[in-house]
Amino acid sequence: MPRRRIGFWYRFAAVICKPPLVVLLKRDWRGMENIPAEGGFITAVNHNSHIDPLAYAHFQYNTGRVPRFLAKSGLFSKGFVGAAMRGTGQIPVYRESTDALSAFRAAIDAVERGECVAFYPEGTLTRDPDGWPMTGKTGAARVALQTKCPVIPVAQWGANELLPPYARKPRLFPRKTSRVLAGPPVDLSRFYDREMTPELLKEATEAIMAAVTRQLEEIRGEKAPETPYDPRVERMEQRRRTHTQRNRRQDGTRGERAAVREVREEGLGT
Repeated sequence: MPRRRIGFWYRFAAVICKPPLVVLLKRDWRGMENIPAEGGFITAVNHNSHIDPLAYAHFQYNTGRVPRFLAKSGLFSKGFVGAAMRGTGQIPVYRESTDALSAFRAAIDAVERGECVAFYPEGTLTRDPDGWPMTGKTGAARVALQTKCPVIPVAQWGANELLPPYARKPRLFPRKTSRVLAGPPVDLSRFYDREMTPELLKEATEAIMAAVTRQLEEIRGEKAPETPYDPRVERMEQRRRTHTQRNRRQDGTRGERAAVREVREEGLGT
């Protein structure tokens, strides 16, 4: 499948976005040779800053294969923003769908048309205290196994130093470096032509996230934790701590009431 032309809207967005990115961020880009020259594929990218989609898109734009991001469908009907989203070929996700595969039908169609679809498998900014990738959601694996397209793991670091997660103001000085590394395709062939069970999707997702993490280890020159941060486990632990604290407060309150009753009873006995 040949690749789609970049088009006016994407070039227009590049004219607006590239100059400030060049000013704010130095570049250390590697692995462009791993981006397929033709045909549809997926990139799986770590997410550690609200501006890293721009830094990553800059890298990918320069390869000649522009990424099509998944975005909320509501953005596509909002004036100039909607026109830009449609014009740049971004992919609407209709979250009201109850079928997970249907929710990613647009992404599957885009890959089958020869597009590059960019996934942030973590689904949100990483909550790992040291910025390592978290456990991933299964959307990228679902599309990859459905289409059998290449999955390119991409790691990035540097935009998070310019604008840390959830920070309101950028740290402009000293000038930061956008480091992006695209690795070779993840081998998912062992998952092909098998029933797409939750267990299979989880295992394929773990393979994708492990590949992304290896790229980030190379960028950072250090090892990631053995076990990725899992926000679901953290939420469960937080609920357990909250439940424990509530029980302790209730026990304390009951103890105070019992003590008051005891004092009153002793007073009445005298």
